[in-house]
Amino acid sequence: MSLEVWSLLALIFFPALVGILIGFVKNEDSAYRVALATTLALCVPALALLVNFDFEAAGTTQFAHSISWVSGLGLEFSIGMDSVSMLLILLSVLLGPIVVLASKTAITKDRRMYYAWLTVLQGAMVGVFAAQDLLLFYICFEFTLLPMFILIRKYGSTNRIAASTKFFLYTFTGSMLTLAGLVYVVWFVAQPEQYGSWTLDISLLTAYAGQMSAVEQGWVLLAMLAGFAVKVPLFPFHTWLPLAHTEAPTAGSVILAGVLLKLGTYGFYRFAIPLAPQAFFEYAPAIAVLAIIGIIYAGLICWVQTDIKKLVAYSSVSHLGFCILGLAALNVTGLSGSILYMLSHGFSTGGLFLMIGFMYERYHTRDMDTVGGLASKMPVWATFMVFFAMASVGLPGLNGFPSELLCLISAFQSDAAWSAAGEPGAWGSSLGPWFAVFAGTGMVIAAMYLLFMVGKICFGPLREPADHHPHDELPTDLNTREIMTLTPLAIGCVLFGLQPTMLLDAVNEPVNNTVRLVEAANGFESSEPVMRPVIHQDHADDHGGTAHD
Repeated sequence: MSLEVWSLLALIFFPALVGILIGFVKNEDSAYRVALATTLALCVPALALLVNFDFEAAGTTQFAHSISWVSGLGLEFSIGMDSVSMLLILLSVLLGPIVVLASKTAITKDRRMYYAWLTVLQGAMVGVFAAQDLLLFYICFEFTLLPMFILIRKYGSTNRIAASTKFFLYTFTGSMLTLAGLVYVVWFVAQPEQYGSWTLDISLLTAYAGQMSAVEQGWVLLAMLAGFAVKVPLFPFHTWLPLAHTEAPTAGSVILAGVLLKLGTYGFYRFAIPLAPQAFFEYAPAIAVLAIIGIIYAGLICWVQTDIKKLVAYSSVSHLGFCILGLAALNVTGLSGSILYMLSHGFSTGGLFLMIGFMYERYHTRDMDTVGGLASKMPVWATFMVFFAMASVGLPGLNGFPSELLCLISAFQSDAAWSAAGEPGAWGSSLGPWFAVFAGTGMVIAAMYLLFMVGKICFGPLREPADHHPHDELPTDLNTREIMTLTPLAIGCVLFGLQPTMLLDAVNEPVNNTVRLVEAANGFESSEPVMRPVIHQDHADDHGGTAHD
């Protein structure tokens, strides 16, 4: 195996092994140090994958490796990555040391269990994005429920029992229905007139699933939506998220917003669209309507919140509605903007949850009517708070602006008029300008509630709880450790706001492959020949392990 394959395996299994070892550490302070050292060490193989990734072949599966389990049933352990999965893996690895650092003073009891599950969760998240067979994908996809369930139930706030139960029941039930749809696809592909044997290889399933009838694809899409829409969450399956976000510890909220919600949008991109291209094209307007309802409805709920953490939690529902809108557009602009949004949301909203966590450690309240005007007492904290709020608003020059703009433009372009006007590759599903107009109101609402939040919590006369007692281990303003957790996220917001083309160029090839697959499945002429998904092999070539047909 190549060094890159070993690096990818290390990102999946090393955190799990360390998590088990942390459970046997006698000193709870040592658990923190081991978890921090582990998450920092994982940055090394992640950087090795980034450096050796061939961006000229970004749409192919690179660093691929397979180990057969039961060949007769097509059971195998297969890993690999294209540029989309690589970027999401890098985001997962980046957030690892950040959440461990942020938890140093926030978690004071049962720290061994806390850091053990936090470390294990990191490996499971990487496994979802690196999986090239359905078995590994589904195992990792489902396993992420357990660590997050424990983190919320044991280390959350006063209503943590109800939040963790609702989180588990919603996501687990939806995942069971998704499993049924995926199993049907496997059965269909195994038919003699199709592939002819059992396989769980995602590339092979994608190559043959498009031959299902429109009715079959409709049922498969419905099953996949049941799991992925809950995970996003898409309206009206969003009710578990605000409660889970509000009750989770700070690290849980950051991981939930930064990565776990992206498992749903990634599922839309990787499975719902390629495995049911005709059905997704047919029902894309309905999916877009649900996304727009979520954008506006969640934004209006944010407007009346007094709990600052619940406000940011509902804002995630609104923001990820733009992400789904871009996917529903089914054009290059929309899919690229959606992937960019998956990444940028992790930076800005993750930063906001960290800011709220640092404030809560000092004041033990999240009520904007109780605490406010903190810029006079905590100027560094207020500076970061305003910065991440502006990134979430979509201020030009920060990461939220290009991703939201691309998702709105994609809805405009997703209309037959663009095809008639000679814009090759622009037209996608039948959305059109009105979808963008209604979604655009969500940007206005977001600016109103986020600016109101910043004005109330940061500016004006200083307000503190009457029974406020300063945290013994924390200074009045942010300390060096807390600034270190925020700095990488702030740099990412600026970098991807000023230079979004770095990410857009990286995902251009896989996005184009997906668009051409949808066009071919629905009988539209493409400006370029359709490229079937690359079927990875067990052997890597001499150029970084890229798999070829």
